[in-house]
Amino acid sequence: MSILFLHIRLLDVLDILLVAIIMYQIYRLVRGTVAINIILGIVLIYLFWAFVKMLKMDLLSNILGQVIGVGVIALIIVFQQEIRRFLILIGTQYVYKNRIRLENLFKVDFDPRYGIRLKSILKAVISLSTNKTGALIVIKRKSILDIYAQAGDIIDGNTSSRLIISIFNKHSPMHDGAIIIDGIKVYAARVILPVTDQPDLPPEYGLRHRAAIGLTEMTDAIVIIVSEETGQISIAENGKLQWGVNNKELLETLEKNFQSV
Repeated sequence: MSILFLHIRLLDVLDILLVAIIMYQIYRLVRGTVAINIILGIVLIYLFWAFVKMLKMDLLSNILGQVIGVGVIALIIVFQQEIRRFLILIGTQYVYKNRIRLENLFKVDFDPRYGIRLKSILKAVISLSTNKTGALIVIKRKSILDIYAQAGDIIDGNTSSRLIISIFNKHSPMHDGAIIIDGIKVYAARVILPVTDQPDLPPEYGLRHRAAIGLTEMTDAIVIIVSEETGQISIAENGKLQWGVNNKELLETLEKNFQSV
């Protein structure tokens, strides 16, 4: 009776470690976005196909094999813009001035809480609403928003009510578009957001509201909208819009999702 031993080489350990790092980095890039659902769907179909193939169910195995083969090409065609953004994101995340940023490659985020300057944001929104100044404020959570921020102006300044109000001032060159708040920083301004394709939205939803819904369909960010016509405050989250919230409801939503610092 022979006993089989597994011979594990140093290269095998390195191989497993590199695959784990790559998988984790892909997860970091797509978490909180619709891409994670697409990837999970592909993985489930592949596992089901492997299971069917193992059971030697030839007909179903061949059908699923064809679906997977054609499906990869179809995904590339359908999601070509998303793939392009994904590749740009990889470049901006891990390459800077022709140098690889290894600190981002091995970065692990264990803190699930997101600290923001809540009082400053709330004060700015109330002031903008009172003066009927249109605004679009994106507050980052898990999803990486660099692919949207790069199209605007990078500010990377400490969040304050004065800064937010001055950006959305009608005479400011940066008042068009959205701002992105990342932690305690106003990361970018004059950011263009993707507009939702939902056909059945109410007619009172303007471009700001549609853009807010569009971004929250693709990421886990929370977006605050101030209407220029009415001064009404709305909140977009998970592809849905909470229309006409009051100051108390806005505060409750922010406190539920973020930690005040």
